[in-house]
Amino acid sequence: MTKRLNSKNVHVGEGRKFDLLLSPVITEKATRGSEHNQITFRVPLDATKPEIKTAIEKLFKVKVTGINTLRQNGKIKRFRGVVGRRNEFKKAIVTLAEGQTIDVTSGL
Repeated sequence: MTKRLNSKNVHVGEGRKFDLLLSPVITEKATRGSEHNQITFRVPLDATKPEIKTAIEKLFKVKVTGINTLRQNGKIKRFRGVVGRRNEFKKAIVTLAEGQTIDVTSGL
C-alpha cells in the first residue's frame, strides 16, 4: 500500500514553486468556475496535487480546500497536408476556501 502525501509533508523548493504554475487558463468554462471559488492553471505533466497545493498556498497566501487535475492529450491536426500533433498538457482546477480570491490578471 502506498503512503498518501499531503501538503504538510511535501517540500517545494523556492524555484520549483514558480515552475509549477505555468499560466492561468482564461476560457469561458474556467471563468464560470470563479463563481464557485475555483481557478484553473496549466501545470507541468509531472506535477502532483500536494506540490500544486503547497505552491499556490505559498505564492498567493490563500487556503486551498481541493485540487482536481486532468491531463489533456494533444490532438492530431493537419496543416497543408502535413500531419502534426499539439502538445500534451495538464490542468489543475484549484478550489479556494470561502472568502479567498486570487487575481490572475495581475502578476506576482
